[in-house]
Amino acid sequence: MSDLTAHAVVVEAPERSDFRKLELTPPGDEDVVVEIDFSGISTGTERLLWCGTMPPFPGMGYPLVPGYESVGRILSAGPLSQRQAGQLVFVPGARCYGEVHGLFGGAASRVVVPGVRTEPIDESLAERGVLLALAATAFNAIRAPEGGYRIPELIIGHGVLGRLLARLALALGDAPPTVWELDAARRAGDHGYPVTTADDDARADYGAIYDVSGDSGLLDTLIARLAPGGEVALAGFYSQPLSFSFPPAFMRRARLRVAAEWQKEDLAAVHRLVLDGELSLDGLITDRRPADQAQAAYHTAFNDPACLKMILDWRSLQ
Repeated sequence: MSDLTAHAVVVEAPERSDFRKLELTPPGDEDVVVEIDFSGISTGTERLLWCGTMPPFPGMGYPLVPGYESVGRILSAGPLSQRQAGQLVFVPGARCYGEVHGLFGGAASRVVVPGVRTEPIDESLAERGVLLALAATAFNAIRAPEGGYRIPELIIGHGVLGRLLARLALALGDAPPTVWELDAARRAGDHGYPVTTADDDARADYGAIYDVSGDSGLLDTLIARLAPGGEVALAGFYSQPLSFSFPPAFMRRARLRVAAEWQKEDLAAVHRLVLDGELSLDGLITDRRPADQAQAAYHTAFNDPACLKMILDWRSLQ
């Protein structure tokens, strides 16, 4: 290709972003060049990058291009890329910006990425395809290493990840989970499962509690709600050290588990569930902004509780 440049969101330093043109790394035989249509803003890791509170992480450093929730169309495909030009694909980020860090590198109008890192997706998904990353995160948290699923009975947090966990619990389990949420607006509505607060929930025999709040101070509260031998799964991202009082955990024989990063098989699994109609991605994208308004989009995404998922639209820059 003759034009190996892209417009990108560049976080220059904590709480300071720019929108500028970057040179891209030339593609190799295993790479594809993808024109990005939509990218999502993460209110977890991306907020930490923006605020400067991200813990040490491989590839961390400013300036950086954030984003790991992108959907676009392949413009060109290398002979060893295992992909074809014209395919609509999910892109979990890229590292193709020279001296500018790609962490996670998906917030750009065009990316160069190994073809095997992309996931071809159905055309019907369109902008909802950006949600596959969080859906895969939720699926990985539920998927048991020994086979089968560990279905959540209580979920802490009713943002997008919490809602996807609850929807997966309904799709894969028997009983609706309970969700705790502090914000009244996020509790409102008929979700097919109860959404309440800790104060209004007297139950203290949960077998599986999933925390997606990112609140490092909740462990003692959650352990107190476990049944004997119950498990707390940490499925959020935590910027502060976690601690808990040992005696209550000892008395309940509590187990703690850290959810891992999603794998390609998780992405493929949730893609199938969506296409089969078993997992809905509807109602989760609440806000959209042109990509060159990223600064304002960040402010809304990180500060407005009514914003579940903010989408940056790159199509006008193509």
